[in-house]
Amino acid sequence: MSTSTVYDPPLDPGIVSAVEALQKAGVETFESCEGGPGHTYPEPTVRFHGQKLEGFRALAAVASAGLNVSDLRRVWPIVDGEPTGPWWELTFVPTKGNQ
Repeated sequence: MSTSTVYDPPLDPGIVSAVEALQKAGVETFESCEGGPGHTYPEPTVRFHGQKLEGFRALAAVASAGLNVSDLRRVWPIVDGEPTGPWWELTFVPTKGNQ
């Protein structure tokens, strides 16, 4: 699946299919990384906004696209001693190319 959307900065090649599946389903993503050495996350990760049921809708979207999810998380990061967020994170089982 490929769209005409241009991302700035460009998406990591190993996370494009996840981001596109989520955006096709109307999920508002805001951060992604294919994971692995030299990357922000150890495993492929997409962060997205949404209310308490959005994570399950996103999970259904990527599962329908045949992607192998390892975790779905609702997170409240602590910044300057105060909880922020929340937002959602999906992590995926790394493929050979991004381990």
